[in-house]
Amino acid sequence: MKTPTELNAKTIPRILAPKRKKFSWDMFSSVATLIPSLILLGVFVYGFIGWTVYVSFSQWNSLIPNFNSAGFLNYSIIFSSYRFQSDLRNIVVFTAFFIIACLIVGLFLALLIDQKIKVEGFFRSIFLFPMAISFVVTGVVWSWILNPSTGVNLILKAFGWKSLPSWFLSTTIAPNWPFGQIQLGIPVALLAVLIAAVWQMSGFAMAVYLAGLRGISDEIKEAARIDGSGVFRMFFSIILPQLRGTTTTIIIILTAASLKIFGLIYAMTGPGQQFLTDMPSLNMFQTTFQGDQFAQGAAIAIVLLLMIAIFIVPYLIVTLRQGDDA
Repeated sequence: MKTPTELNAKTIPRILAPKRKKFSWDMFSSVATLIPSLILLGVFVYGFIGWTVYVSFSQWNSLIPNFNSAGFLNYSIIFSSYRFQSDLRNIVVFTAFFIIACLIVGLFLALLIDQKIKVEGFFRSIFLFPMAISFVVTGVVWSWILNPSTGVNLILKAFGWKSLPSWFLSTTIAPNWPFGQIQLGIPVALLAVLIAAVWQMSGFAMAVYLAGLRGISDEIKEAARIDGSGVFRMFFSIILPQLRGTTTTIIIILTAASLKIFGLIYAMTGPGQQFLTDMPSLNMFQTTFQGDQFAQGAAIAIVLLLMIAIFIVPYLIVTLRQGDDA
């Protein structure tokens, strides 16, 4: 007869050992469905990222491919160029103002629509409509509206406005601090592009904020009212903290959209005078496909990818951890 010690020595490992999942056709079909997507994703996303990294370290700066190693020479060239330094200044300014403006306008519109007005659906569609338009179309339309010799300047002139704005043709940088080859500050010409971009994307912020507002419990609002909270205190102490996660999501998505903006700039202003409205994405396109500097264009693409990853990767890590904790 086996002693209790001998029984435990055999049974405990079986209990502690992870149970093997039995094969099922549902599991097989799920994996089989995912495999083609994973292969395509690996080839056309991560494969081409790896290829771009490889090209960025090569000497392929002509029509004839040359894959001899150039080390970090291409990165050194782009970072020392006046155009790329201007691009970095422009993208930082554009992204900061673009996100702030979209958050303010989007939240303001969402608060208005959340008042349960009768024509809510109509206004929601009106504000979301610009998102359905291509960035290229938006760029063309706003280049007509903000053209210094036509467009809105004619209205300002009719009202007696003396010093008409030059919009995207302005060469002013405020406050214009010299830094290396460039001047730090806000290129005034970039404001015209900002107006067009905010007009198109603030509807997205409005839609996400509206969903966030609808997710706030009425009981919390009612409790705050009973405690004597006014409109402003309820907004800053109840509503705004509840929208923290929503705001983070909007910031991440708008940051990614801002860093890779191309169509709007290409159609509306191009690089602009003295590259005041130029962006890394436009620089990469012209360097690669019009200048045939493939290695330098790949280096710009990798820098742009790293800039986007700085914002996206932490967000994905936090999202995955929240999913595991749920």
